[in-house]
Amino acid sequence: MTRVPLSVLDLSPISQGSTVQQALRNTVDLARQTEEWGYERYWVAEHHFVAAASSSPAVLIGLIAAATNRIRVGSAAVQLGFTTAAAVVESFGTVDALYPGRIDLGVGRSGQRRAADLAGAQQAGSERAVSSEPGGLFPVAPAAAAPRKTPLLAASLAALQQPHAQAPDFHDQLDDLAALLSGSYEHDGIALTARPGVGADVALWLFGSSAGPTAREAGARGLPFAASYHFSPGTTLQAIDEYRRAFVPSARLSSPYVAVSADVVVAETDSQARELAASFPQWVHSIRSGHGAIEYPDPKNVAPLTGEQYELVADRVDTQIVGSAATASDKLEGLQEATGADEVVITSATHDHADRLRSYELLGKEWGLPRLRV
Repeated sequence: MTRVPLSVLDLSPISQGSTVQQALRNTVDLARQTEEWGYERYWVAEHHFVAAASSSPAVLIGLIAAATNRIRVGSAAVQLGFTTAAAVVESFGTVDALYPGRIDLGVGRSGQRRAADLAGAQQAGSERAVSSEPGGLFPVAPAAAAPRKTPLLAASLAALQQPHAQAPDFHDQLDDLAALLSGSYEHDGIALTARPGVGADVALWLFGSSAGPTAREAGARGLPFAASYHFSPGTTLQAIDEYRRAFVPSARLSSPYVAVSADVVVAETDSQARELAASFPQWVHSIRSGHGAIEYPDPKNVAPLTGEQYELVADRVDTQIVGSAATASDKLEGLQEATGADEVVITSATHDHADRLRSYELLGKEWGLPRLRV
């Protein structure tokens, strides 16, 4: 049967006992392999001051593009609250100049949302809304899973922004991105041309975890939308529905285009996959508890979570797709049908790199991806 494309979202996790250098080598190796196995695109995340090596998306994208030949490479997503539209267009334009037609520029509101959380701002109708869907594919995250005003968050925000800096409105930043790429950008009436950047053949994506400004902006601008099911499964349907309701056809898209991300671990058997995924709850708990992602634990030496700890991460653990290739493929197909996704983005984390490679290889083969001839 014909299935939608599969793509990769790599968080470049640093495994317990390993190094940043090895995590980055693993990312480049995984990109090479998934290109050969027929995956559509390879996206890298942006995370700071945690045990993940993907803190500089544009640099990492350039390294991956240099190591591959066909696969599209991009960000999932640049946090606009921590940078400027000009800096983004110039950096991505630099990579596009050398690897034209292969670069995806994914952006999101994460930096602005975290600043609002820290300030205690009310976010009525924002992307922290929760779904009413009970259990199943779309369980609701507990209220305690909302971003916390922790010392780590405060220090991180302070380090990532100039003193007293305030990010422009998300809508305005998107306008600036579009103007810089098209060559129509002005600041205080002065025309400015980004070189590299102007005319860059980058594909702009918007990333959101629930209904809110990002979904509406993606729809209103006729852009593709990536729904972060792996991050917030309970709000995915709301986000997609709002995007589709807001959609206006554009020169790029005549109809909505949705990619949905999912946490997946595949092995030769269901039981082997469960063994590889045994430390996923502890890793997610480190994030949800506000301490920041720890080094990805070795499942052979991990202590079980308490009942209270598990409640904090149950929605993500219960929606992680774990099993043999056939098991995982069936579950992914169910998620794709439930969301109407045009593309499914796979994010896999295991302690050992070889297990992560094998997970993507087995899934791609079962899904029927067209492998490259080498």
